[in-house]
Amino acid sequence: MSIRHSLLALLQDQPRYGYQLRVEFENRTGATWPLNIGQVYTTLDRLERDGLVSNDGGDGEGHVVYSITAAGKAEVQGWFAAPVERANPPRNELAIKLALAVTLPGVDVQAVIQAQRAASIRALQDYTKSRRDTAATQRAADTAWLLVLDSLIFQTEAEVRWLDLCEARMVQQAQAAGQGANGQASARNLSNGVTTEAAPLSAETRR
Repeated sequence: MSIRHSLLALLQDQPRYGYQLRVEFENRTGATWPLNIGQVYTTLDRLERDGLVSNDGGDGEGHVVYSITAAGKAEVQGWFAAPVERANPPRNELAIKLALAVTLPGVDVQAVIQAQRAASIRALQDYTKSRRDTAATQRAADTAWLLVLDSLIFQTEAEVRWLDLCEARMVQQAQAAGQGANGQASARNLSNGVTTEAAPLSAETRR
């Protein structure tokens, strides 16, 4: 998540101080990604250092107000115009957990998958209910939150489908191991479906 560009976008709307930026960001995204106020001010300091915002001084109530500069406007316009890069995907803790689970002995991968699926389905139900409730009394200000909810719903649906695929592959791998020569592979199976000699899933197995 680009906090830098998010703050610039909000300042493009109007000058604000740090706490206002935090509240505006969380209001527009349904507080899905809460911001630490210290992080907001640290980012503002860097934006000022880079000439993207200017410090307009105090508002008389102890708040330092910031406004966007011409360079800042160009920066945020470029951010909106450019697609989000996928060259370096963000770390996915669940994918990392399962990637490690299938390559380590003694891990019950089926249990990991089932526990996550139950949690993901609960989250999906919560997101769907929030979307239904918000849409029922929708105001113009709710459009941003509905977009975020739609994104969360689609992502969680995809996660559940991916978990189903992971489970199916583990079953296939266990079945293939059970058909090994002289039945020895089956005897060596561990709780994660990987044999003591097995390497991580190959590209061929992952297809």
